[in-house]
Amino acid sequence: MLELKNLSLEVESDNKKINILQNINLKLEKNKLYAITGPNGGGKSSLAKTIMGIYKATSGTILLDGEDITNLDITERARQGIGFAFQQPARFKGIKVNELLSLAAEDEGVNICNLLLDVGLCAQDYIDRDVDSSLSGGELKRIEIATILAKNLKVALFDEPEAGIDLWSFKKLVETFENMNRNKETTIIIISHQERILNLADEVIVLSDGKVKEITSKENILAQIIKNDGCNCGETCGKGGTF
Repeated sequence: MLELKNLSLEVESDNKKINILQNINLKLEKNKLYAITGPNGGGKSSLAKTIMGIYKATSGTILLDGEDITNLDITERARQGIGFAFQQPARFKGIKVNELLSLAAEDEGVNICNLLLDVGLCAQDYIDRDVDSSLSGGELKRIEIATILAKNLKVALFDEPEAGIDLWSFKKLVETFENMNRNKETTIIIISHQERILNLADEVIVLSDGKVKEITSKENILAQIIKNDGCNCGETCGKGGTF
């Protein structure tokens, strides 16, 4: 279980403190999929990066299976079993796709070709490609997600995994998340505005202005989206109010 207690994050700009996250309290269980949604600038990516250790919390506590990991850095948290898929993945000049996935895999029995297939890529076309600028943003995103799938993680964080992915590949990605949630003892946290991602969630967490506005079911959140005429922007836009 991942537990956040009174987690806050502040940054300083022009000699002023800005609250990015304010007293976040969450209990995220194993073998459950959580979707985090809400307006842009609400703190969703910052929360994920704070869990991963990319950002250091100003105050509060992060517990993983009862162990305090608040002061662990990103490398130590990765060793504890937390993984993160960025919105804009890194490129690795001189490393091939099969090498990257082999490095990520903790089990020698992991099938690299199946990992690529799971994210909508033909293994024959990609397994010997370099992880560099020759790959499009969408291709790189899918390869990074494959590296997350290769690991036996306690917590898997995905920051808008649908970004830059075509519809066919997105369908495969949704199936991959379904299988991951069904077959692994992993806490899956996905930041997304996509209705099909929200529909996978065991619980939906709405984050706005750095605060947890609501923890609800996918049925309730999808009903809100329908009420707002399909708008999931989270801002007053004339389509039925605010999200």
